[in-house]
Amino acid sequence: MTRPFVLLSVAVSVDGYIDDTSPERLLLSNADDFDRVDQVRADSDAILVGAETLRSDNPRLIVKSEARQAQRVAAGKPAQPLKVTVTASGNLDPAAKFWHHGTEQQKPVVYTTAAGAETLADRLTTLADVVLLGTAVDFGALLDDLGARGVDRLMVEGGSHMHTGFLSAGLADELHVAIGPNLVGDSDAPRFVNPATFPGGPSRRMHLLDVTQIGDVALLRYRPKQIDGGSTLTATTG
Repeated sequence: MTRPFVLLSVAVSVDGYIDDTSPERLLLSNADDFDRVDQVRADSDAILVGAETLRSDNPRLIVKSEARQAQRVAAGKPAQPLKVTVTASGNLDPAAKFWHHGTEQQKPVVYTTAAGAETLADRLTTLADVVLLGTAVDFGALLDDLGARGVDRLMVEGGSHMHTGFLSAGLADELHVAIGPNLVGDSDAPRFVNPATFPGGPSRRMHLLDVTQIGDVALLRYRPKQIDGGSTLTATTG
């Protein structure tokens, strides 16, 4: 069984935060970078966000461009990638946009624990395909299940728990970090990753593929599984 290629995508402030603590979502990117992310979504077979992101942002998590949707259909794919979320508690709102946009051809998949499955049985019923991972969330088992579903490319859009889980387990194949020109400066605000033990420790240097300027945003692309040996850097301006 082949596991999907896992691409982690995140927008951060210059000081490393992915949001502030206000009720409204902090926009760290710009219009051109949002369009880039839409293309990455369209190139993916599945998109994953954690339950906390669903609760805080209430995203639709869809490919917005009708032209890109049409290109997917022309290639023999569903108009929208498969939507995936992970919850240990099962605390998900059945009225959230996630379940009701871009799900006409594929029901979202929810990965959960034994305790979470009991809660979800009373909430989601026909809205999602619920997959039990055991007593705790096992990201390797999650990828095995997605691979069995024919998912070749998985895009992970957050939040912190999801990015930390994939990176600490050594399961991320590529990392896109869009750095916005913002300073948050609030220690209570969420960061890209949480404290964890990562493969190779802090001295291990990921391989930097390239740096791209997109207006006032800098996009860094890394290969976490490759060690940087001082290879040539490609820099482009968007």
